[in-house]
Amino acid sequence: MVINTYNSANKIVETLESVRTFDEIVVCDMESTDNTIEVVRQYGCRVVTFSKGENNICEAARDFAIHSASNDWVLVIDDDEIVTDGLRNYLYDHAYDAHAAEGLDIPRNNIKLGQKNVGYPDYQLRFFRHSLTFWPQTIHARPKVNGRVKKIPPYRHDLAIVHNQQLSYSKYIDKMNAYTDNEVVKRKSENITYFSLIFKPAFRFFRSYILKGGIFNGKYGYIDARLASVYKYFTLIKLYEAQTIKKNTCHTKK
Repeated sequence: MVINTYNSANKIVETLESVRTFDEIVVCDMESTDNTIEVVRQYGCRVVTFSKGENNICEAARDFAIHSASNDWVLVIDDDEIVTDGLRNYLYDHAYDAHAAEGLDIPRNNIKLGQKNVGYPDYQLRFFRHSLTFWPQTIHARPKVNGRVKKIPPYRHDLAIVHNQQLSYSKYIDKMNAYTDNEVVKRKSENITYFSLIFKPAFRFFRSYILKGGIFNGKYGYIDARLASVYKYFTLIKLYEAQTIKKNTCHTKK
């Protein structure tokens, strides 16, 4: 299994405790400046380093990490996620099944501000054969598995990855700003219209609050849906800005 880290010393211990019985734990560190390396080595983890340079998204590091593992079957988790004993046993049984699908979509139980099951099942393609897998280097990309992908049924809450997100809203907004900058690179050819500026953020709110059940999570569900809408709006206006600058530059050259 692999874990990507960056300045994770204050939150990764619970994650490491939950995975300590796996055959191999590879920690791919993105040049942490705290004592993350010292903490993970106490658990016998093998550490590899990925230099992110100016790239502040983790997808490139994820691809590097999964291909650094010795075993072909790889589970990928974040430094604030927990693997239950039930999920661990299920994954080992799957890997030893001669007719197993090459990838598994695993439900995730997000815990935010004490609220459980936020956005459940929030499927994550995190278990696969790395020899048949590539992780595209674009923000929020899913890994590409050359083979069948099976979904763990959503009613199997006991097999969900537990994501105990402890990010403050202030840090989330900082992260949103960085991530939407990268969205501009990914979606640079997207046409920005009045319709998209008005309705795409509105639909993002509707999807999060109604379709994904945020309405059942009280005030947090509303806040989470509103942030999803703002994320989309920030992406669109940054795209519009980039396209306008490019268009004006071309006119000036003429």
